[in-house]
Amino acid sequence: VLHLIPSGIMRANTRCFIGNGVVLDASALLSEIRQLEAAGVTVRDRLRISPACPLILPHHTALDAAREAALGERKIGTTQRGIGPAYEDKAARRGVRLGDVYHWQAFAAKAADAVDYANFLLHGYYGAATVDLQQTLDGAQAAAEALRPMVADVGASLHSLREAGENLLFEGAQGALLDVDLGTYPFVTSSNTTAGGAATGTGFGPRYLDYVLGIAKAYVTRVGAGPFPTELRDASGDALAHRGSEFGATTGRPRRCGWLDAVALRRSVQMNSLSGLCLTKLRILDGMDPVRICVGYRNDAGATQDVPFDGESYEGVTPIYEALPGWRESTHGITNIADLPTNARAYIRCVEETAGVRVAMISTGADRDNAIVLQDPFEA
Repeated sequence: VLHLIPSGIMRANTRCFIGNGVVLDASALLSEIRQLEAAGVTVRDRLRISPACPLILPHHTALDAAREAALGERKIGTTQRGIGPAYEDKAARRGVRLGDVYHWQAFAAKAADAVDYANFLLHGYYGAATVDLQQTLDGAQAAAEALRPMVADVGASLHSLREAGENLLFEGAQGALLDVDLGTYPFVTSSNTTAGGAATGTGFGPRYLDYVLGIAKAYVTRVGAGPFPTELRDASGDALAHRGSEFGATTGRPRRCGWLDAVALRRSVQMNSLSGLCLTKLRILDGMDPVRICVGYRNDAGATQDVPFDGESYEGVTPIYEALPGWRESTHGITNIADLPTNARAYIRCVEETAGVRVAMISTGADRDNAIVLQDPFEA
């Protein structure tokens, strides 16, 4: 499982980039590099990192943990890795970036101000332990020096590759409804996780993007707190979690599971201007009968097909389901859509019709070749 490094690193002929939109824990990145290298994957000669990446420093993780603890039952459910406070500092223009470390005197002054402010909050407001400035400086300097050979102008590199006719794939993290502006606020992450973030997070202009591929499971999962209209708190939900090995990639927390929500998916299609959809984990539904798709919501005002504006507006919302017959045959490893069970094909058509997007790819297993490719994004 990868956290910071693009998944393309697993392919030996692929160059990888971390753009300016990523808040970077330099120590965590180095640890991930070492893990990959120990597994025989070459990284340092193929990975380039933007110097404009804001750094996650120890005071960010300390603030993240202190805030979640103070919220108690009202906590957001963050990973407590300092991501939110780092983006907060970025927006407040008191953050420090990877490139700043190579201008040491200026970096030390900026870091001192940031740590002093954080310690004021940690001690005075949260009653938590403070962070040592010298340890912060020493850690940042050591990590930045180790990363120095990989630091490059990512935006310029991407445009050079585009002009040379190379294929470029932008990989995002998190779900569309975790977008800080467009998601189920306040139960969101701290960045823009929709497709527009590919442009602002790298300096690659939006008109240069040729195809937007959305990734959605054949059911829905969520880690942490927040609204989840189709959540299953019964044997069906337990079955999805067990069969799908649903645990958070970063924290290991069990994921909440539920039926596919076409209302949320349809909004995600619109927000991301999806060209096509990759439907994953279809095989997890094998043997479940019936299978359900949420096609609308019902609230106190009646039936609706709109996504609520914020997290609180989900109160009282119940899903309206369309039930479809399931299939008993295994879909594992199938690579031709004609070989899928009839009811599985009907389920996929229903997803397309209710979400308003073409299914371009279907994942039928964990191996690279366990996929049905109906439209190659690089050939569309």
